[in-house]
Amino acid sequence: MYKLGYTQGVYDMFHIGHLHIINNAAKRCEKLIVGVNSDSLVQQYKNKITVISQEDRAEIIRNLRSVNECVIVDTLDKVQLYEKYHFDAVFIGDDWKGDERWIQTEKDLKPYGVDVIYLPHTPNISSTLLRVEVPRRVDEI
Repeated sequence: MYKLGYTQGVYDMFHIGHLHIINNAAKRCEKLIVGVNSDSLVQQYKNKITVISQEDRAEIIRNLRSVNECVIVDTLDKVQLYEKYHFDAVFIGDDWKGDERWIQTEKDLKPYGVDVIYLPHTPNISSTLLRVEVPRRVDEI
């Protein structure tokens, strides 16, 4: 059991896979912080506009019983986030295991004694699969 766990995601069009990851993470730590990727961060690294605003996505996460704290974040850099929140474990879906970015994250967090824990990913569900692209659905400001 970890003292403070951390997980992070977009959580756009919140679905059962999101809930499974968050609840599984919460079972493995005394307190859980969930980072919600800001709209600008999502645009930057996914080149997508979120369907649900960052404030609304964070409000959904804040209202989950298993979440102790929810923060809107502007970075994917887990060392930078560790320096702010001092978690001792990061939780991520096992569909990311072996990914170059997460291998590097494991190496980056090791000197701080932070474990990267891969949790079972819910198959056949993702916001990307749920998202229907409709031309001009979202106009840029």
